[in-house]
Amino acid sequence: MVEKSENPRRRIIKAIGAGTITATFSGCSSMINSASRYQRPYSRNAWAVPRISADNVIREVVGHRPFRPAGFVVRSEKLGEKVIVHNYGHGGSGLSLSWGSSALAVRETAGLESRDVAVIGSGVMGLTSARLLQDAGWNVTIYTRDLSRHSTSNVAAGEWGPYSAHDPKVSSDKFKSQLSFAARISHHAFTNLGGAAYGVRWVEMHWPTNSLEEKLSPFDGRFPEFYPHEQLLGPDEHPFPTKYLRTTVTMLIEPATFLRRLTQDVYQAGGSFIIRNFSDKREILEIPEPVIFNCTGLGARALFDDQELVPAKGQLVFMPPDPGVDYLTVGGGEGNLYMFSRSDVLLLGGTYKLGDWSAHPDPEETARIVSEHQRLFSAVAAKLGS
Repeated sequence: MVEKSENPRRRIIKAIGAGTITATFSGCSSMINSASRYQRPYSRNAWAVPRISADNVIREVVGHRPFRPAGFVVRSEKLGEKVIVHNYGHGGSGLSLSWGSSALAVRETAGLESRDVAVIGSGVMGLTSARLLQDAGWNVTIYTRDLSRHSTSNVAAGEWGPYSAHDPKVSSDKFKSQLSFAARISHHAFTNLGGAAYGVRWVEMHWPTNSLEEKLSPFDGRFPEFYPHEQLLGPDEHPFPTKYLRTTVTMLIEPATFLRRLTQDVYQAGGSFIIRNFSDKREILEIPEPVIFNCTGLGARALFDDQELVPAKGQLVFMPPDPGVDYLTVGGGEGNLYMFSRSDVLLLGGTYKLGDWSAHPDPEETARIVSEHQRLFSAVAAKLGS
C-alpha cells in the first residue's frame, strides 16, 4: 500500500470504499478450483484479480488528445523558402498510428534535394517521423518545448487501437482510406518491435457485456485481421458479472519504454535535440533548416491556426504494477472504463471529454473510475470463490 497524507481528493476517493481486492489465490484452494472452471481464451493461467484500492492510487494524470473531427492532417505546403510537412491531430490514436502516419508524412519529401530537416515536437509523432527521416538519409534536428517524458504521448494508455482519430460522420472517404493505410503500416511496424526493448507485447483484452448487440467484435469489426483469437464466451465460461465476455489478443505498448528507446535511437543515428518553445509560426520559419515537420499535436491550433483542432481530455489513475494480472479489460461498468496491466503501473481509465482544456484531475472522475473497477473485480473475485 502506498502511504499518502490525507487531502480532499483522497477523502472523496475513500468515500467509495477503500477495501483492497486481493489478487493472490494461494491461500484459498476453493478459489483455485473455481478459477479452473473458466477457460482462458489464450492464456493457460488461472484468472487473477487486480488489487484495486483507493489507498493504492499513486498518481492521477490528465492528457489532452489533439482531435480533429475530419481526421488527422498529413500534407505539405510551401511557406516562403520553407517546406512545411504537417503530421498532427490524431486524437487518441497517436501512439497506435505513429509509424504509419509518419510514413505518409515522410513520403511528402519525395523529390526534395535538401538533406537537413527540423522536426517540431518530441512526442511519438515527432520521434517516429525523425527515425523514418533518418532511415531515408536526412539529418534531423528535433526542436521541442519538452522532452518526450513530459509529452501527451507519455501518458497514453498504450493499447494498439486506431479508433478515436476522427468523427466518421464528418471525415471524408479519402481520409478513411488514409487512416486504413496508416493503421496497417503502423501495426506492421509495431509487430517488428515486439519485446522488452521497445515495450511492446501481446496480451488478452476482454469486454464484459450483457448484450450480443454490443461490441460484436473489437471496435465494431474494423481491422479484424489485427485482433487474433477473437472469441465470445457464454455465461458459464468466464468469471465476469455479465452474460458474455468478448475477448481477443492485442498489442500493448508501454509509452515510457517506447518513447525512451525511440529517443535513444534518434541520438544513435546522429540526431540532436534543441529545447525551444515557439510562440508563433513566424518563429518556426526563422530556424535554419529548409524542411520542417510540424508534429506539434494540439499546439498546431495556435501555431498554424487550425481551429478545427480541439482537446479531448483524458484522465488516468495509476496504481502499483500487479505482475499477476496478464490481461486488459474494457467496459464492464458506468462510463468509460478500462484496466491495463502494464509492467510499470496498473492503469485505470478513463475519460474522453471533447473541448475540455482543464489540466487538473477531476476527483469525481477518479472516484468513479476506482469504484467502478472495484465493483467489477469484486464480482469476479466473488464468482471465483463461489
